[in-house]
Amino acid sequence: MAPTPPTDVIQQGQWANLPLELLLDIIQRVEESETSWPARAVVVFCGSVCKSWRDITREIVKTPEQCGRLTFPISLKQPGPRQSPIQCFIRRDRGTSTFYLYYGLAPSEGEKDKLLLSAKRIRRATSTEFVISLVSDDFSRASSTYVGKLRSNFLGTKFTVYDSQPPCDAVPKPKNRSSRRFHSKQVSPRVPACNYSVGNISYELNIFCTRGPRRMHCAMHSIPVSSIQEGGTAPTPTSLLQAYEEQFAVSPSSKEKDLVAEFSSTTLSEPNVSAPGAEPLVLKNKSPRWHEQLQCWCLNFRGRVTVASVKNFQLVAAVDPSHNVSAEEQERVILQFGKIGKDIFTLDYGYPLSCFQAFAICLSSFDTKPACE
Repeated sequence: MAPTPPTDVIQQGQWANLPLELLLDIIQRVEESETSWPARAVVVFCGSVCKSWRDITREIVKTPEQCGRLTFPISLKQPGPRQSPIQCFIRRDRGTSTFYLYYGLAPSEGEKDKLLLSAKRIRRATSTEFVISLVSDDFSRASSTYVGKLRSNFLGTKFTVYDSQPPCDAVPKPKNRSSRRFHSKQVSPRVPACNYSVGNISYELNIFCTRGPRRMHCAMHSIPVSSIQEGGTAPTPTSLLQAYEEQFAVSPSSKEKDLVAEFSSTTLSEPNVSAPGAEPLVLKNKSPRWHEQLQCWCLNFRGRVTVASVKNFQLVAAVDPSHNVSAEEQERVILQFGKIGKDIFTLDYGYPLSCFQAFAICLSSFDTKPACE
């Protein structure tokens, strides 16, 4: 006599046996109706029911570049939309030197905004590091929630962006040989995380102490300049570590967490067609104009920045004629960042930057730069 299968297996079988047409209709309706967080967590749970639901959800839910929405943790490492930017805001906590990136136009009442990423500033003798995490209370590099970091030089004029996973179009070459993390939330601190350099940020020295905004350049080594040419594409990873998926839903139960973890996978997409060593995309800050009446430098932030600050900036592509990039594309703002209140800043980004890359670039603005002021 065969043993009775567990109850959860029976229930999963019942859900898995739904007619394909009905299942497709259900998930499509959920995807179309739950467009904002926290309600959008339902989409994540749909993909966690069983294999058939997972496959359909993966087919229906598009990348941020395609749909303009953030759904799964992997969305934070995928390029933003080509048209309307994804709008977020950063809340700074001076007391704890932490920075929280939220999804939305501005802080809402009740503090129920969707947390995307957090960062903690750690000052060292010769540099400053911003450790970036999926959660607000765990900044250990040994944690499964660690997604990368930003490191500065002594003067705070040069920064390197490190990703916890290799670019999906490159052969993994970490700066230091270190072991991969396990899938548990916490492992021994003796097992360091891998760090892959994916970008460099540099601020020009203000030798003559002239008035004006900071000047910066960003070389994104994981994004080829061909991505902004006509017909070009940017590297797009398709999955993260299992534990990442568990952190993105809104306080699921332990059983739901197991289902969400099952929905993820441990591999990245196949390497992109871009050849190793391809010319990287370089970004530069858009030059502001001097406003005589206001006696300040001005940029058109389209209402998204309301307080004058040396931290405010807009980034556009820095290209030369040989790159064959259209004039319209050269003028398109890829990332903008600015102040709207005490310790509150907006962050709007678009293709080909990811949310993680945009956040790292903006974090560089918070480090002290006496040589650039």
